[in-house]
Amino acid sequence: MIKIENRPLIRRTWTGTETSDVNDPQLNPGEIAALFDRSRLRMARELRGLTQVQLAREAGSVTSASVSQFENGHARPATSTLRRLSVALRVPLSFFAAPARPPAQEQVNGFFRSLRSTSPRDRQQALAYVQLARELALELEKFVALPELDLPRFLLDAEREFYSAEIEEIASQVRDHWKIPDGPIENMARLLEKSGIVVIRFRVSTEKVDAFCVDFPDRPVVALGADKGLRDRSRFDAAHELGHLVMHAAAQVGDKAVERQANEFAAAFLMPASDIKPELPSRLDWPTLLRLKTKWHVSIAALLVRAKTLDVMDEHTYAQAWKALSVRGWRKVEPGNLGNPEVPVLLQRAVELTKKTGFTFEEFISRSGLPEADIRTLLNRDIDERPRVEF
Repeated sequence: MIKIENRPLIRRTWTGTETSDVNDPQLNPGEIAALFDRSRLRMARELRGLTQVQLAREAGSVTSASVSQFENGHARPATSTLRRLSVALRVPLSFFAAPARPPAQEQVNGFFRSLRSTSPRDRQQALAYVQLARELALELEKFVALPELDLPRFLLDAEREFYSAEIEEIASQVRDHWKIPDGPIENMARLLEKSGIVVIRFRVSTEKVDAFCVDFPDRPVVALGADKGLRDRSRFDAAHELGHLVMHAAAQVGDKAVERQANEFAAAFLMPASDIKPELPSRLDWPTLLRLKTKWHVSIAALLVRAKTLDVMDEHTYAQAWKALSVRGWRKVEPGNLGNPEVPVLLQRAVELTKKTGFTFEEFISRSGLPEADIRTLLNRDIDERPRVEF
């Protein structure tokens, strides 16, 4: 539940003590330049998918060497330069002022499904988008009380590779901690949001960036792709990213083993062994698999893997099943459309509640210094919720 609180609607630079109010609409450009936050410049540049050289060219009268110095803290831009950067990056001038909280980690890392299939620039753009989501959540907390972060941690020993039994137990303990009843999980996105995790759907310039998460200490963010309209895949993605947040440290980003572990967690979390094992077929029974897909809201492929993992289906039958999936084209498009992916609501509802504090959306954005067009894109559900006509 999101609650309204009488919170002070001010924003101050973080020095350990309160200093100047940078939410003041009257803050002049010179004061913003004095409060310049280099991480905000880098975030805005990466949000636009620009290199330092490209930004220098877009801004004009600025060299790439100067942009580099601004971002690494070796120099501060003059007010006139900051104005040009603001125009080139399509962010308000006040966006560059330091926020009223300790800064996020210097290097933001995300658990991407496959680092080989995504370019560094694509990852940087996606990470910048997630940083913006975190910034929005922290700004909203000045107006409304978001759910407190309740994320159990069971970090796995990086020295070991096989954890199947432990992962099954961890998934069970997380369900118990969150008091999830036996059976299918009703809504994965809503479950994460109720536990204080920010969930967004994003659309960036490449389809190669799949779902990923960033474990910010204050507000972890799970980003689900908006261009893949499969409910079962989206739910598995959400559970996979939860596995990273629960079991893995940032230093393990990019490790193939942790990706396998997150997949095992997702399967165990969505399909607890004690519940689903008696229901799984030991032979190729497509009607039963389709019925289970509808009940558990997971893919037929995930059910087959679960049947093999739980020793319900033998190796030969399992191999035959995957051959059959390929022959029928079901590895790309399975039968049994489950409808549209689940829609995150936390940020949208929090924004709507800020109106009850006496501020319009435009006033909230102005006070926050965040780029309005990007925030509107971030809040756009980007999923057509109408019933789908099938042929």
